[in-house]
Amino acid sequence: MSTVLVAEDDLAIRELLTFLLDTSGHQVIACADGGTALDTARREHPDLAILDVSMPGINGIEVCRALRETADTELMPVLILTSHGQWLDVSTGFDAGADDYLVKPFEPSVLMERIETLLSDTPD
Repeated sequence: MSTVLVAEDDLAIRELLTFLLDTSGHQVIACADGGTALDTARREHPDLAILDVSMPGINGIEVCRALRETADTELMPVLILTSHGQWLDVSTGFDAGADDYLVKPFEPSVLMERIETLLSDTPD
């Protein structure tokens, strides 16, 4: 069972992500802001982080950069899940160290496929 950190300020989307991951057999740690996400990632060392870009406090891009700058979290797979879908947004996400980038609205099956790919590419 993998542990997935979900950082999403929209309650409905956070609950949907939690449901999808939970029913797929993953343990979920959900939070609503970037600061909590960063603290949780550093403390809990989840197998994957799913980050929204627009969150209160620290945004998802900043969280991703901070994860890449810390030895304990630098290899953690990061999926950016956001409504920001312009090419510059996507480029900024990958430049920050994201492993994947998915634009909302999303198909749950596509999201889960991307998550499983990221988790299967992670060394044990």
